[in-house]
Amino acid sequence: MSYPRLLQSRLEVALDDTPVVLLHGPRQCGKTTLAKKVGELRGYSYFSFDDVNLVAAAKADPVGFVDRLADKVILDEIQHVPELFSSIKHAVDNKRTPGRFLLTGSANVLLLPKLSDSLAGRIDIIHLHALSRCEVESSGEGLLAQLFHGDFEVGMLEKLGPKLAEYVIEGGFPEPLQRTSARRKSQWYQNYIDTLVQRDIRDLARISNLESIPKILQLAANQSAQLLNKQLLAAPFQMSRQTVDSYFSLLQNIFLVDVLPAWHSNRGKRLIKTPKVHMSDTGLASALLALSVEQLDNDRTMLGHLLESFIYNELRRQASWHDSEVKFYHFRDKDQYEVDIVMEQYGGGTLAVEVKAAATVTEKDFKGLKRLQSMVGSSWELGVVCFDGEVPLSFGDGLMAMPISALWRKGTAI
Repeated sequence: MSYPRLLQSRLEVALDDTPVVLLHGPRQCGKTTLAKKVGELRGYSYFSFDDVNLVAAAKADPVGFVDRLADKVILDEIQHVPELFSSIKHAVDNKRTPGRFLLTGSANVLLLPKLSDSLAGRIDIIHLHALSRCEVESSGEGLLAQLFHGDFEVGMLEKLGPKLAEYVIEGGFPEPLQRTSARRKSQWYQNYIDTLVQRDIRDLARISNLESIPKILQLAANQSAQLLNKQLLAAPFQMSRQTVDSYFSLLQNIFLVDVLPAWHSNRGKRLIKTPKVHMSDTGLASALLALSVEQLDNDRTMLGHLLESFIYNELRRQASWHDSEVKFYHFRDKDQYEVDIVMEQYGGGTLAVEVKAAATVTEKDFKGLKRLQSMVGSSWELGVVCFDGEVPLSFGDGLMAMPISALWRKGTAI
């Protein structure tokens, strides 16, 4: 099954005006499929560095390899051959043609030591996430832009109930979404983690204790949507805090975990500055924790945490095709007022979201949003409590309760 990728138009615009475009994101999120789709329409040649022979040839003679390439090429999984970047830079400097190189990577190649600023001013970087619910259901571009613009219309929606746990367990990776058996989905995730450890991580860093990576990843999944506590991550292992830090940074580098910084303001003297951790896909998190839909639906605490990560990921994915850059934070102060997700639009206002798995919402659920609203002032756009309801409800100026599914569905007319 082919899913629409709402980032496609942004990719095409970048190829029209930039010599090198890097499409990066987690392995198996759909980068190759999207790159090939766009490339076929534009006459691109394709090379994959998952081919070990091609990797060997490119490393042996990077200058000659690039010189022999066609005028427009896709170089897939470029992180395996960082030696090519200097040659790509020279090729671009000699002939600055828009869309000359379309690169994909399953690691943040700009963090690799050899690359530093070799492509500064020559590259546009686009992050492709796993599928959003908008893309899974082909239901449009989502509600994020409308929430920022304040012109949203939401019709009558059904309560999701047990489907909340289903959506969390499904996540957004294309291939397991198409597998019907829970066992087959689980096998895919196991193979996925094995491939990451044995190929990508081994290439990116010299780690003697590779078998600890899946365990650290599992502990990170258990902390998803909570304040990051690296001491807890380090506790089960006979390794230093510095080593655990480097391992965790590596998991960020291959887009498996996100660190969500704390929102800050000159007016907030009592703010908690500890970041939160989010797994970048709740399907992967659920597989690491061996959770079934039934188990997750019955464990309301874990459902609350993973649902928050699910909504965070949905909003991040919608922000990737939003017209303006959106920065993400969480808010917590020393009086225990908190907001799960805070978004600031470049040159625009502030949008904040609190996530609740329940079907009811009360005034009390807005206390964190009200505290943040008072600190943000005139840049405040909207504070939203996402709950498992049927219709949006107003709770005062700049405050609303919104059905969770409204983030990706329009609903029927009321």
